[in-house]
Amino acid sequence: MTLFSPRPALLAGAIAAVMFSGTASAADRLYVFNWTDYMDPAIIEAFEKKYDVEVVQNYYGSLGEMFSKLQAGGVSQYDIVVPSNYFVPRMIEAGLLQPLDKSQLPNMSNLMARFVNPPYDPDNQYTAAYLWGSTGLIVNTKTFPDAKPSWSILFDDSVNTSQPFSMLKDGQVMFGAACAFLGKPYNCTAQEDMVNAAKLMLKTKHRSNFTGFTDSTPVLGQVSRGVNALGVTYNGDYLQYKHDDAEGYANTEFMIPKEGSELWVDSMAIPARAPHPELAHKFINFILDAEVGAQLSNYTFYSTPNQAAVEHLDEVLQQPPSLPNDEDMARLKFTPTLSGKDLQRYQQLWNEVQSR
Repeated sequence: MTLFSPRPALLAGAIAAVMFSGTASAADRLYVFNWTDYMDPAIIEAFEKKYDVEVVQNYYGSLGEMFSKLQAGGVSQYDIVVPSNYFVPRMIEAGLLQPLDKSQLPNMSNLMARFVNPPYDPDNQYTAAYLWGSTGLIVNTKTFPDAKPSWSILFDDSVNTSQPFSMLKDGQVMFGAACAFLGKPYNCTAQEDMVNAAKLMLKTKHRSNFTGFTDSTPVLGQVSRGVNALGVTYNGDYLQYKHDDAEGYANTEFMIPKEGSELWVDSMAIPARAPHPELAHKFINFILDAEVGAQLSNYTFYSTPNQAAVEHLDEVLQQPPSLPNDEDMARLKFTPTLSGKDLQRYQQLWNEVQSR
């Protein structure tokens, strides 16, 4: 979700200058547009060696940034892009993606059933799943030793009367969380539900212990250090940081709220006018290999959509929170794709939540 999400700001300038300088044959290059730190460098090296090519990576820090870059000409500059599920229909409608040639993707058969024929891309016409995960709460268990997995710890001031907390910068995720707390589906889109969710977030924002809107990565350090007592993040980010600093994250826990939360999928797609579509198909098929798929998850700490990869995963990725239990999975929903009046309404309401 992303996202990610796990994903810091754009580092495009210097890289883009190299990408399009023409100092080497463009036919020998694959141009990948991805979230930052979302790929094991060893996988890139293995692909380069196998196909005798150079992979040039460029990065984005948000889905809106990625979308705008493609609309501004990137659609003919990149061979691979990695959008989150709720942006895929928007990109298809805008003519930014080309259909996949599945005859070049035999490893598509490795995908788990839940990622075949997904609602955001029927019959996987344009995308192949890359990684997936869930959105939830990170809680300081010293501050909240009896914390329950519920959005109430965020939105109910009688549950959290004074401890500092933040909300996520991703507006659609927060609208889903607010809807779920109010007893509506996480993937709500009805006008009344969206308005009530905005009112709840405004009320929450004006509490004295609210510290601001944050990205998923900074909030992890804030909660582990006690700067915030809780926040919203992604399971893979949490696992990665806990792995890197087990002692620092000993008093934290990742929770999927009982009212419902986000299941997100980041997928590989080929821009509509990609310069090297055949090589792009080779890359997608390479990532969908069982051992490569496991290597990608073991590096990022996000869940694999690759059934054949599961046996190669590190142990931490074969249990919650990387693989939610059946009860939690039943509560997870895709963030809806908004368009037309629904998108305009969301954008207006989110702007009001942030500015008022």
